[in-house]
Amino acid sequence: MVRAGLQAHVAGRVIARVDVLHPRAIRRHELGPEDFTGRLAGARVEAARRRGKYLWLELSDKEAILAHLGMSGQMLVQPEGTPDEKHLRVRVRFDDGGPELRFVDQRTFGGLALADLAGPELLPAPIAHIGRDPMDPAFDPRQAVRALRSRRTEVKRALLDQTLVSGVGNIYADEALWRARLHWSRPTEKLTNAQGSKLLEAATEVMAEALNAGGTSFDALYVNVNGQSGYFERSLNVYGKADQPCPRCGTPIRREPFMNRSSYFCPRCQVRPRRN
Repeated sequence: MVRAGLQAHVAGRVIARVDVLHPRAIRRHELGPEDFTGRLAGARVEAARRRGKYLWLELSDKEAILAHLGMSGQMLVQPEGTPDEKHLRVRVRFDDGGPELRFVDQRTFGGLALADLAGPELLPAPIAHIGRDPMDPAFDPRQAVRALRSRRTEVKRALLDQTLVSGVGNIYADEALWRARLHWSRPTEKLTNAQGSKLLEAATEVMAEALNAGGTSFDALYVNVNGQSGYFERSLNVYGKADQPCPRCGTPIRREPFMNRSSYFCPRCQVRPRRN
């Protein structure tokens, strides 16, 4: 949702000035704030792109502004003169005098950096290791299934491994596993090709439906570039639904700890694998 908003409101515009209001927001740009702001003045934004949890604004000189939102980062488009947000970290003004781009980050876990675009796909160098995600037109499901099955781990851990398949977070992993009737702890080496394909199809479907609903917003931090919340939370089947009936069979949904987070599943539809 954020990428689509940036494409609509920022692509094709020329940067006039950048103000770094908190140095931590560009800590990944090793040459510092002056280099960051100086190199961006006069650059044209060609497109907004994304791979997994990374966003970047492709610039006219084979460079990009690479962004990771962390836990609380926001990319907001605001008319000039709009009062600054409390946690505004970076402001980008354009030469057309139109709405400015703001990077807001309450916890400052996210950040921006300039990166060279390299390789045949013109990817920012720091994210060349990130795998394609199911929303990518060039995504190869068969190759992704082989990658999942090659790991010796639990299927949910593999699904969240951004080097194998990117873009699937904890919420959508639980929803995809429920749709595919797979327990989160199923060993990847016991995953059949058919099950792997079904799981990736489910992940693609659930993320497409979430995009149509504007995304999933549990609080005010998760919004699009206009500050609007998404409504896919209302369509979740298992995530956050502990003790509520499974929409498919009526069995109470269970919650289990998983990697300092939670996994939600139906114990009847998603049978726990036997331990040999």
